[in-house]
Amino acid sequence: MKHELIEKNVGLLAVFTAVAITFGGLVEIVPLMNDKAVTTPAPGLQLRAPLEVAGRDVYLREGCYLCHSQMVRTLAEEVLRYGPPTSAGETVYDHPFQWGSKRTGPDLANVGGRYSDEWHRIHLMNPRDVVPESIMPGFPWLAKIKYQPGEAAAMMHALREVGVPYTDADIAKADADTVGKTEMDALIAYLQSLRVPEAAKTAAVATPAGHGGSP
Repeated sequence: MKHELIEKNVGLLAVFTAVAITFGGLVEIVPLMNDKAVTTPAPGLQLRAPLEVAGRDVYLREGCYLCHSQMVRTLAEEVLRYGPPTSAGETVYDHPFQWGSKRTGPDLANVGGRYSDEWHRIHLMNPRDVVPESIMPGFPWLAKIKYQPGEAAAMMHALREVGVPYTDADIAKADADTVGKTEMDALIAYLQSLRVPEAAKTAAVATPAGHGGSP
């Protein structure tokens, strides 16, 4: 009868629902807030160069994350196809992170170095020139838009505000790295930066998936 009392009293039901959601949320969130593994950079993780930062901005703006995830799970078939599984420490400088679960296209977590810059350029201009069955749209306009002074620096300033440890010296180099380059150049640089840090890669080889590897 206690259930009937709660279910017929809208105010009481709302209070108990709020309490249940709050408790459940705290149980999930608090342990992660105190787990250094999800906030400490993975060994060997490098800050992105200004052109790579600018490329990530293009990646987000064009909605690439809607079809591509950046999270290799520990399933054996995923590791065989995409490489070492992703750890939280590899993405601590990503705001927002791009893990995702939608894979209309392949996962891109470890795509850096798999293809040449020229392959990426052709693929971005017209994907079917290199992958005939692709349903990905082309992005030819990216090759026409060039960066102006201060653009990449502003992106790096914004990232520093949310905890990415860029120094004034890092930001001062932004124009030299990006001015005159196209958004196509930047996106390719970002895609080439998506790779497992060397130290983490060594650890992944030493600890095969399914035997205590990354969660």
